[in-house]
Amino acid sequence: MTTHFNKLFVKKIEKSTADCAIITLDVPMDLRSTFKFTQGQYLTLKAEINGQEVRRSYSLCSSPLDDEWKVGIKKVEGGLFSTFANEVLKEGDILEVMPPEGKFYVDIDSEQQRNFVAFAAGSGITPMVSIIKTHLASEPKSTFKLFYINQKASTVILKEELEALKNRYMDRFEIYYFLTKQQRSVPFLNGRLSTEKLDTIFKSICDIEMIDHYFICGPEAMIHLVKDYLAEANVKTEQIHFELFGTDQKKQNKKKEALQSSFKGKVCDLTVIEGGKSMQIKMEQGSDNVLDVALNNSADLPFACKGGVCATCKAKVVEGSVDMLLSYGLEPDEIEDGYILTCQSIPTSDKLIVDFDI
Repeated sequence: MTTHFNKLFVKKIEKSTADCAIITLDVPMDLRSTFKFTQGQYLTLKAEINGQEVRRSYSLCSSPLDDEWKVGIKKVEGGLFSTFANEVLKEGDILEVMPPEGKFYVDIDSEQQRNFVAFAAGSGITPMVSIIKTHLASEPKSTFKLFYINQKASTVILKEELEALKNRYMDRFEIYYFLTKQQRSVPFLNGRLSTEKLDTIFKSICDIEMIDHYFICGPEAMIHLVKDYLAEANVKTEQIHFELFGTDQKKQNKKKEALQSSFKGKVCDLTVIEGGKSMQIKMEQGSDNVLDVALNNSADLPFACKGGVCATCKAKVVEGSVDMLLSYGLEPDEIEDGYILTCQSIPTSDKLIVDFDI
């Protein structure tokens, strides 16, 4: 994979909520094939903010059927890019954008009658809108049920679009809004998801035996709660699809500290292959991750989130070994085949060769 950004104009900026901007990018005709996307994929955006290059990945909230490229960016406390997008970015500005990536989807099958269930929290709704809209339009026999968690009614992102979809597909699309900081008369819809609420959902609203695929997008704790519940109910792994937008940094730091103690003083001869070129670097085993070391040595490598989620920095281990702190962005078969997330991979061998071109 090569690092290739295209300069795109910001065509439109709309506010979905007080702290969430919907950015529409102008993709010219000569780049339409490059930027062709599948529902649920994301774009990596790059901008210079206060003299610093900042990259972030954001899910496309438009459907491929719309012929539009929209991303939703929710402002988070201390977030460089999200603050910039919500407070500084203007229509007509230019952003550098990588072509769409991501595997948070299942293929469309217009002949099938399938039942889908989605769980989303906060800005985790952005890929869901793309997924739901595309399946409902392209699979006329399929159904979708969405369980969406927010703090208050005023923080519900893309609510107008969701309600429009519900009105259009009244017999095939249901939405259940859960609010954590605003009380309503139905206790079931107050507060976060819990095992008890999942019990109610699958006893009263959904028949777990009749669901073909589950989509989950939100914080790590919510994803694990739903995934573990479904696994205990004997739902097959291939039916469960999830995407994180945050990970537990404390757990990563503890694991990294343990590795540093175990391999202290040992050296690794690292070779990084990308774009047909190779770079040799000496580094300590058990210390820094492959991506950061290579970038610090002037390598031009693909990356975005640096959090083990997006898989933009994926490469293959040709020789040697690593310890991956997190591997959410990879499928089990990719890990078996030797692929790693270089932003999470710490060398644990005397020699390590990683190839970004395979």
